[in-house]
Amino acid sequence: MASHRPKVSAADWIPAAHELPVLKAAAPRCRGCDLYRHATQVVFGEGPADAKVVMIGEVPGDEEDRKGHPFVGPAGRLLDKALKEAGLDREKIYVTNAVKHFKFTERGKRRIHAKPGGTEISACRPWLEAELDAVKPELIVCLGATAAQSLMGRDFRITLSRAQFFPHRGAKELVATVHPSAILRMPDTFEEEYAKFVHDLEIIAARVAQL
Repeated sequence: MASHRPKVSAADWIPAAHELPVLKAAAPRCRGCDLYRHATQVVFGEGPADAKVVMIGEVPGDEEDRKGHPFVGPAGRLLDKALKEAGLDREKIYVTNAVKHFKFTERGKRRIHAKPGGTEISACRPWLEAELDAVKPELIVCLGATAAQSLMGRDFRITLSRAQFFPHRGAKELVATVHPSAILRMPDTFEEEYAKFVHDLEIIAARVAQL
């Protein structure tokens, strides 16, 4: 029977034991796509192994790539601020990205974030699925379209389904909102977009309180 595994895939590098320390130790060896060739290091997820909430972004940024930790750059700092305002404790959340290596284009000495393509997202999905299997969260929170479409399909639109809850095989429910980096790219409407983001997180916090 024909396999449905993508031609480029991390599946061959995923350990049989879906335990976070085992997965994290194996991730640097992954050659499931070509992003590892230029990134400084793999940036794996971090947080409690028994977290009720898994929060998924798109791809590590420049600062994350250099430091080896997710959501520690400008978008991560904005996320921390918004989480605190919404009453969510980041220390209790497992945070990760749909794609584990930084994708970028070079402009002089600067490395500019580039959106991962469908092939790279598909190739890295086995890592994300293994993380979800290890944590077994109650709620998945997708930050941005890349994370949402990775788990919900290409037709998923945050503009239509923002802060709405859907059943998902990786958790009891999945909800999506914007990525904080998108807010940072809207200086003219920053305050308005940030307020909407915090409101989404408040809705999520209320749901978490019910879990």
